[in-house]
Amino acid sequence: MITAQSLSSLAAVRQLGRDELAALQLDRLRWTLEHVYNHSPVYKVKFEAAGVTPGDLKQLSDLSKFPFTLKGDLREHYPFGLFSVPMSQVVRVHASSGTTGKPTVVGYTKNDIDHWATCVARSIEAAGGRPGDRVQVAYGYGLFTGGLGAHYGAEKLGCTVIPMSGGQTEKQVQLLRDFESDIIMVTPSYMLNIADEIERQGIDPAALKLRLGIFGAEPWTDAMRKAIEARCCIDATDIYGLSEVMGPGVAQEFVESKDGPTIWEDHFYPEIIDPESGEVLPAGEEGELVFTSLTKEAFPIIRYRTRDLTSLLPGTESVMRRIAKITGRSDDMLIVRGVNVFPSQIEEILLQKHALAPHYQIELSRSGNMDEVLLHVESAPGAQDAGAQSEELQQLIKSYIGISCQMKLHEVGGIPRSEGKAKRVIDRR
Repeated sequence: MITAQSLSSLAAVRQLGRDELAALQLDRLRWTLEHVYNHSPVYKVKFEAAGVTPGDLKQLSDLSKFPFTLKGDLREHYPFGLFSVPMSQVVRVHASSGTTGKPTVVGYTKNDIDHWATCVARSIEAAGGRPGDRVQVAYGYGLFTGGLGAHYGAEKLGCTVIPMSGGQTEKQVQLLRDFESDIIMVTPSYMLNIADEIERQGIDPAALKLRLGIFGAEPWTDAMRKAIEARCCIDATDIYGLSEVMGPGVAQEFVESKDGPTIWEDHFYPEIIDPESGEVLPAGEEGELVFTSLTKEAFPIIRYRTRDLTSLLPGTESVMRRIAKITGRSDDMLIVRGVNVFPSQIEEILLQKHALAPHYQIELSRSGNMDEVLLHVESAPGAQDAGAQSEELQQLIKSYIGISCQMKLHEVGGIPRSEGKAKRVIDRR
């Protein structure tokens, strides 16, 4: 019989068969639906309004009969209305920042924390980490799930944790050098700031002990991966997660293949839906990623709409499926003069221009009834032809994305730096 303990090692995950996994998912999904139906008044009302009960789940595909959970549901029942255990059993809460004044709040039992640590430990191991490695955690600590999520997972794997948190870029570089960190866990945009500081201090990145970067909390492109790897002399892998589902460690790339994060499907069941109709799409088609938790007690989540646009791919390092590179978020998509635009599309073209730094901001405004786009870019240190390359970038955006934009070229350091998730869009419309 498969248990959580038997799948705690990455080797066991690699050996798991698809039929075994499906049987485990069905068993855990039945438990989860029963758990929320019996212990969450909110979910009981949602299920009854949709005309379903946990007994209607006969096979995995029957999950499509159950209602979605939206971020708005978390805000409507703020702070603890979606919890499925008494508060006396909740050992920790986290929250993400809220654009409407109310953050989205999630809770964890002791078992939830243990499962989370297992998923992150597995993720670090898949990224190439080993017991005894020194892991510099440069995600923010506090209510954000990144810092403590990475911290507990690294400890569970048997690593030495350096709990640096975000910011203090000079000190980040000092600790990379003096503490001889093997692994850094941070947002990819902030790793670019660290790379800038390494170069500013005249440090040869190849002389650092750092060999692995585990980057998440924001979408990033393969072009950015190559830039980070080249500048920092490391292997860069993608960790995926979101606080509403658990935090970091929902999925992770294997360092051997770097072909998209493998979803830890023994804990999270994925679906891809049409963002408009909500219908489940066939395997391989791109749409919106939806997750149902399979082992969470305090805050189970049923068919949570992540808004991330991607597709599910067959597993390569295990039978568990992979997430294709996220092309954007349905709620972050910009509509400029009727054209759908994702910041990642602009980033991918920008990173082809070596005279331009990988820092940028998209400023949107309106002149009369027309949308206007001003792209702020920055010269790379020592670049001689940044002006010419910014004009080339302007033409490529017009050709490949289909929008016209004005360019503003800044000196080195002219674009505001982020110590966490980068703010790429300023919408003044």
